[in-house]
Amino acid sequence: MKKPLRDVRSYRLPPEVVDPLRQGLSGVSRQTIAAIIQEVPAYAEPFAGELGHKIARAVRAALATFLTLVSRPGADPGTPMASAIEAAYALGRGEARSGRSLDALLAAYRVGARVAWRELAAISVGKGEPSATIADFAEMVFAYIDELSAASVAGHADELAASGRLRQRRLQELAQALVAGEPAHVLRGMAEQADWAPPQTLTALLLPERAARWGIDLLDPRTLQLADAVPDLPGLTVLFVPDPQGCSRPTLTRLLTGHDVVIGPARPWADANSSLDRAIRVHRLAPPAGGTVVDTEDHLAAVVVTADPGALRDLRAWALSPLAGERGANAAKLIETLRSWLLHHGRREDVAAELFVHPQTVRYRMARLRELYGDRLRDPRWVMALTIALAIPESIPETP
Repeated sequence: MKKPLRDVRSYRLPPEVVDPLRQGLSGVSRQTIAAIIQEVPAYAEPFAGELGHKIARAVRAALATFLTLVSRPGADPGTPMASAIEAAYALGRGEARSGRSLDALLAAYRVGARVAWRELAAISVGKGEPSATIADFAEMVFAYIDELSAASVAGHADELAASGRLRQRRLQELAQALVAGEPAHVLRGMAEQADWAPPQTLTALLLPERAARWGIDLLDPRTLQLADAVPDLPGLTVLFVPDPQGCSRPTLTRLLTGHDVVIGPARPWADANSSLDRAIRVHRLAPPAGGTVVDTEDHLAAVVVTADPGALRDLRAWALSPLAGERGANAAKLIETLRSWLLHHGRREDVAAELFVHPQTVRYRMARLRELYGDRLRDPRWVMALTIALAIPESIPETP
């Protein structure tokens, strides 16, 4: 089993060993920085600018701290080691904010440890230090680098977690603003803050929360999610999906089959709340069941007809006023027949097939309707009014 490295704070080198190393520190720093630039391409550009001066100072400070530590053991949190750990932690966070992975940073630590050890060991050998002292010194270098690496890894992970939570919160706030119909300039600012690239269009999906959790990983990564966005439709989640119009819309439908979804129309992204409004209306008119996907494009007529329920009721009452004298059951049969007759353009066989009655029954009922309506069944204005009034079944859900 590999022997674990000791804590660098447990070492102690005598002044006669440390003083020559401290005198050669400037040259060791230059060699270390040059090696990092050459062997870790990700750092070549940062070292070329103002940031390079800061990094160079950090390298020199880290080496100086190391020499201080190995000449003064028994450190506590108030010693230079605490400052070195804090600086390494901050470096890890800075790398995460810059969008770089840990690969480059850890590679730089490895290169730095190797070169620093080589240069410092050369100084010690030149001063005639015994091999046991130089071996201990090697272990000190790598123990120190291990501690700095671990601190940078922790800083990188913490920054990613914090920035991820912040971005997720901003994306949720953007989704809430879309639902609320905030002005376009407000939405653009929120999208920029959330680092979210707006698509041309967004399509609202209304679906159960469990289906949203399942499906969001299969959709465009820019998809926005908001749970319980519709107060009177609890348990439903809204997804705003980028650009699924055209040929990708059938793909979206196939993907979501089996999850009781309503798909709204594609709308310019800043007007996505209108897509959600359409999805909500259709959900109330034709709620999905049994794992079906309801496309609002298939229910446009119903949406138009039910846009003003009060007006529809008034139109129905006016258009059906000639039936006022008919009894309940008989009136219902006549209305059912008239609706089918209008939709099938008077084709008696088709009407009979839809209503599961004999064509003669259709003939009888239509004769009675012609008695009641007279010439109005040939009047385009009345035909249009009756068609609209009877376009969907009488039980129309109330909509706000």
